[in-house]
Amino acid sequence: MELKDKVVVITGGSGGIGKAMAKAFLNEGAAGIMLADLDAAAVAQAAADIGCNGMACDVTDEAQVAALVAATEDQYGQVDVFCSNAGAGGNGLLTDAANEVWQQQWELHVMSHLYAARAVLPGMIERGEGYLLNTASAAGLLAALGSGPYTVTKAAAVKFAEFLSITHGDDGIKVSVLCPQGVNTAMAPRSLGDGQTDGIIEASALAQTVVETMREERFHVLPHPEVEEYVRRKGDNVDRWLLGMQRLRKRTLEG
Repeated sequence: MELKDKVVVITGGSGGIGKAMAKAFLNEGAAGIMLADLDAAAVAQAAADIGCNGMACDVTDEAQVAALVAATEDQYGQVDVFCSNAGAGGNGLLTDAANEVWQQQWELHVMSHLYAARAVLPGMIERGEGYLLNTASAAGLLAALGSGPYTVTKAAAVKFAEFLSITHGDDGIKVSVLCPQGVNTAMAPRSLGDGQTDGIIEASALAQTVVETMREERFHVLPHPEVEEYVRRKGDNVDRWLLGMQRLRKRTLEG
């Protein structure tokens, strides 16, 4: 898909990846951008900075997501691209991560994508075209050491994007899932431990990868290209991959 003349909604849009994508899409000639974020003041400032619209939205509240889509349609007539990008870290394993953390991560990283799809798919299917870009993580394809709720829910986000593509590809709906490692945002790791990331990239570089991937309508958006090889190795021999991850975790704990 070419982004020229397209109307785009971006959640998690007040900074980092969301704001960078908005800038890149406008440079590609997007007809309109609606930024959304939980922090009303922050998203209003971000929208003013780059010259687009913005509104507050809690993406874990389906009614608010529906209202976001309705407001965008009122402003621009339709939604061509929905970037379901909001997310947050969630540390802990099994015994030390409270049920509330698991539930919050599930609502933010999985249900928010479902709510977005429910809100925009009817119009997209009626027109016979549309694009859903869901932000997951390389952790969803592989694993994040020490972060059970994050890894599990990001994996579910990848699976949900696959389900969307399979189910609605014949309706003209394109789907991509964004799976970065470290990006220079508020969520970036403060240090680079063994296997934690192949390097922290700038959000602007990630946004350019998004533009290029959407143009080619490929499913995986991989700003860190090494991830593709890791996924291939995992698929070739999952038992060997699991043993390798166990060794990596042990080295990390010992280091």
